[in-house]
Parts: sequence; C-alpha cells; structure tokens
Amino acid sequence: MQTLVGKKAPKFLATAVTNGCNIVPGFSLEQFFGKKYVVLFFYPKDFTFVCPTEIWAFQEKIQEFEKRNVALIGCSTDSEFSHFAWLETPREQGGIQGVTFPIVSDINKTIADEYGVLAGYEDGDDGTTKVTGELIAYRGLFLIDKSGIVQHCVINNMPLGRSVDEALRMVDALQHFEKFGEVCPANWRSGQKSMKPNRDGLKEFFG
Repeated sequence: MQTLVGKKAPKFLATAVTNGCNIVPGFSLEQFFGKKYVVLFFYPKDFTFVCPTEIWAFQEKIQEFEKRNVALIGCSTDSEFSHFAWLETPREQGGIQGVTFPIVSDINKTIADEYGVLAGYEDGDDGTTKVTGELIAYRGLFLIDKSGIVQHCVINNMPLGRSVDEALRMVDALQHFEKFGEVCPANWRSGQKSMKPNRDGLKEFFG
C-alpha cells in the first residue's frame, strides 16, 4: 500500500452527523481547506467497545484541538442512522451522547478504501464476489494541513486503541515547523528545544 503522507488528502462527499444531532448530506473536507487543519480518524464500528473509548478521548480534548485551529472528524462504515442512534444513546449505556464533532458515514466503504484503511478484501476471480473478513475500517488517523496535504498518518489494527495526546503532539510539531522552520526530534513536545535542519543546528541542539 502506498502512503498518503506528502500527498493530497482524498476528497469525498458523504453524509455526516454534526453537533450530535444534525444529519448533513454533502459533508466535505474541502470546506476546511485554506482555513483549518484536519484530524480525520477512522474507527471500525458503532456500538462496540474500544471505539467509544477513543471517541470520548477525542471529545474530552476537543478544546485542545480547537485551540490549534484543528477540525476533528470521525468516520466509520456505519450508516448515518446508526451514528445518529449511537449519538442519542447515553454514555452509561455504551453510547456517545454529548459528542459534538462530525461523524461521517462511509456506508459505501469508498472513503476508507481511498485512505487505505479498509479491512477485508474482495475476490472475484471466478466471476463471483467473495468477501474475506469484514469490510470495515481499521483505526486510521490522518493529520491534514490547511493546504489539504496529509502530513502524518497512523493505522492500528482493531484491538489497539490510539493515543489522543500523540495526535495533539503531532499537530504541535507540524505547526512548530510551519512557524519556525525548525524540525522536531524524537519525543519532542511543545515548549521543548527543536532543531535547525542543518549541521549548525545539529551542533546547537546537542551543544
């Protein structure tokens, strides 16, 4: 699979549920280009176990994303009606009622496929279509800059939940580089020393 890093994020038009209650057709990434960064994350299924822990973790840090001018968007291969029902279900009953960022319905599985996170595969060599595994999304996350370029991605298998703090760290690193032209070494966090991308910067960083 070819990486999307350094390339234009695949565009899409899809139905999304926004603000936890509005079903919006024609939702697009393009509305954010030139205005906001985007963190687009895929998850396998509504009404499951690891997925709501991730969604709540993102929701609990939504102000941190907003402070950084980042639009946070979730996506799975469930229908908008499934999303809506999940958003109507209280947290103590396994729901995500109170989540406010958009959740996109990729019911046709084309978005997950274009982003390279669609699990399972189709085999139709003998004239019939056979599906191996579930055609649902892995836990993919994509950081997209204001020009629509993918700057970072991570893809986890189904059992492995992601770190929201790591997503924020990568936003900070990208914005630091854009502002100062300095690169961010391993485990860098906002406020720590960065490096000028040349030999003098290397000497300065290591003293």
